[in-house]
Amino acid sequence: MAANNSPPIVDKEQIFGMAAQEMEYRVEMFNKLTHTCFNKCVEKRYKESELNMGENTCIDRCVSKYWQVTNLIGQLLGTGKPPM
Repeated sequence: MAANNSPPIVDKEQIFGMAAQEMEYRVEMFNKLTHTCFNKCVEKRYKESELNMGENTCIDRCVSKYWQVTNLIGQLLGTGKPPM
């Protein structure tokens, strides 16, 4: 007799719960990234209403490095997604 290898049935409540958890994860990740790069790159004393070229460049690099590192850690942990 063949084994039943069908995937488990997931109900709507579980799907919505997983989606809500994923959304919370992504929001927390975005907030950490924003906080880290802002504190690192933006002058504490605001002189202008817009970011200057150096601040823009720093933020671009910071965000890029942040994603690279978190994705690498996620791969090393075998989860496929960045850790929190």
